Amino acid sequence: MTTFFAPQGGTTGLVLLALAPAVLAALISACTTWLSMPLLQRYALARPNARSSHKVPTPQGAGIAVVAATLLVAGALAWIPLPVIGSALLLAAVGLVDDIRPLPVVLRLLLQAGAVAAVVFTTPETLRIVPVLPLVVERILILLGAVWFVNLVNFMDGLDLMTVAEVVPVTAALGLLGWSGDLSLSAALLATALCGAMLGFAPFNKPVAKVFLGDVGSLPIGLLVGWCLLELAWHGQPAAALLLPAYYLADATITLFRRIARREQFWSPHRSHFYQRATDNGFTVSRVTGDVFALNLALAALALLTVRAGSVTITLIALLAAAMAVAFVLLRFSRPQAS
Repeated sequence: MTTFFAPQGGTTGLVLLALAPAVLAALISACTTWLSMPLLQRYALARPNARSSHKVPTPQGAGIAVVAATLLVAGALAWIPLPVIGSALLLAAVGLVDDIRPLPVVLRLLLQAGAVAAVVFTTPETLRIVPVLPLVVERILILLGAVWFVNLVNFMDGLDLMTVAEVVPVTAALGLLGWSGDLSLSAALLATALCGAMLGFAPFNKPVAKVFLGDVGSLPIGLLVGWCLLELAWHGQPAAALLLPAYYLADATITLFRRIARREQFWSPHRSHFYQRATDNGFTVSRVTGDVFALNLALAALALLTVRAGSVTITLIALLAAAMAVAFVLLRFSRPQAS
């Protein structure tokens, strides 16, 4: 596989080269967010609703800066497939419209499915996860999973710094895997740039947030992270690709099935995700995002372990450890804090 180019400066030069995309994306993201604040304050206020954790109208739409910084930096340094760039921009446009004037659920899903399909069905047929399945069946399953992943990233973006606490550890781990040659250069650079862009956005989103990502950010971020994880799975590391987003997958998926079982309108705004219940149960916002960040660091370490070890036994142990860790955090979030 392609690895990062090692300059003659040795280890120091290699580290600087690996960090450069993140630093550049962070600067672009932070500056663009800061410059866009007056415009977002005027035209893109997020008013509290049934899903919200904030109490006062707050600007949203800073995801424009994050996505733009990511694509500019990654696109300048590596060849990012055009369907990935085009689909991310389409989802950003859908999110922007939805932030200003909510779109019908069916139309939004159709546009999301079209964007994801453009990525999934233009991938070379040689890239497989489960070769025993017919290619069309595997691609349809990936399509369904990817559409759900894009949406769950959006659903989980309901608390200050929550998406930062998720995306930064995941993308940092993907960048490390690219550095060591276990992920394609394009996916690794995209992940590294996104990690930096999220860090540039973080100071504006820390509690109490001055600005939110908005759907214009969460939807394309879900697509970009999902593509990087698919690249990891296509390159023979499906366990690592599941371990990295395990908390988001568990919280959002369990919540969805619980709402369906209760015959609720699962597509409508709500506050029944575990991280939202945690704040209702007495956890501070900083405690929730801190716990999620710590859990994601542990999941990233387990994912890196499975790749480096290359052992079925260690992979199974890592998956079990991850399941226990995620279950522990979800259980904690679902119970009231002791006074």
